[in-house]
Amino acid sequence: MNKLKIIIGLLLVSAMGNAQGLQSYIAEAQANNPKIQAYELRYTIAREKENEANWLPNTEFGAGYFVSEPETRTGAQVARFSAKQMLPWFGTVATRQKYASAMAETDYVDYVVAKRKLALAVAQSYYELYSLWAKQGVLDTNIELLHTYETLALTSVEVGKASAVDVLRLQIRQNELEQQKQMLREQFKGEQVNFNNLLNRDTDLTVDLTVAMDIPDRDPVTMDSLELNPELLRFDKMYESVTQAELLNQKEGAPMLGFGLDYVSVQERPDMSFSDNGKDIVMPMVSLSIPIFNKRYTSKTKQNELRKEEITFQKQEGLNVLESAFAKAIAQRNEARIAYDTQSKNLKQAKDAEQILVKNYETGTIDFNDVLDIQELQLKFQINQIQSVQLYYVQSAIINYLINQ
Repeated sequence: MNKLKIIIGLLLVSAMGNAQGLQSYIAEAQANNPKIQAYELRYTIAREKENEANWLPNTEFGAGYFVSEPETRTGAQVARFSAKQMLPWFGTVATRQKYASAMAETDYVDYVVAKRKLALAVAQSYYELYSLWAKQGVLDTNIELLHTYETLALTSVEVGKASAVDVLRLQIRQNELEQQKQMLREQFKGEQVNFNNLLNRDTDLTVDLTVAMDIPDRDPVTMDSLELNPELLRFDKMYESVTQAELLNQKEGAPMLGFGLDYVSVQERPDMSFSDNGKDIVMPMVSLSIPIFNKRYTSKTKQNELRKEEITFQKQEGLNVLESAFAKAIAQRNEARIAYDTQSKNLKQAKDAEQILVKNYETGTIDFNDVLDIQELQLKFQINQIQSVQLYYVQSAIINYLINQ
């Protein structure tokens, strides 16, 4: 099947260098996923139906023995043998094969859609794993930061510039972050099982997430080409299959020709002698089967017309759904960029505030309540940044699914 190609910017983490890893995972999933393999077999079966369509009605053979032998001038008829072959109207077999081919093309589009949906599912799971992994790294950094603050607090307690309560608060905060980290680790394990199942491999295998992601300075160039999405192309193939079904219906509604041969065995008359005595009978036959009562075919024609209208409406509805999904994905990707930029500004200001607190410690005055507040803000901004990155690439993957061929 000829497929139109659209050149667009690579939407799946091309700027960060781990696109190669993700694409290799997608290729592995498409090669090993049992659902895709089932679709491949379905398409193979549909192709085989083209060979099945190349058939003729069964050849009829008959044999009969005269219990009461009818007498003729040349002798008594003993037995009759016959053979008959009906042939469909000219072009019926070829039309039947074209119909089977059209149905196979529909199954092929289903196969393509399934592969694309699997690629999207792998990408979404990959970005979820990255988010969980990156959040654990952020928590590790913040736990180390709190350890540093705890050391400062202990020193301040020794010189009487801080209370033991400040130390306890910092330790409590560390415990909370350790809890969050353990919860993220469990979530990561669960998502890793899901990811490996998509690839149909051992669920204990690790996923390579060694490269950090950032939102690129510019969004990849996208071309709004929703009408070339395989989900919509499937309706075109369905429409074509109905067209071929109607052509086949017209052929099947035409007469059928039959050719046959009757052979009658004749016994010689013993009381007579003449040239044709006991001569067997050979009778070639031609028959014509005409569908006089053909409401079946006219009804099929009406059904096919209605089916075409139904497919047209379904395609328009499908296009509306894809347009809505495309607009939503674009909007959410823009929202992710806005949120990411805002968190970057907030994080910079939070670090500036942290530096001010450290300088205050050098002069002997530090409020560890402010320390906890700033640390909590930094963690919030860092987590939000990771979520924005995840949202950006998930929506990019959805856009890629909707428009890329």
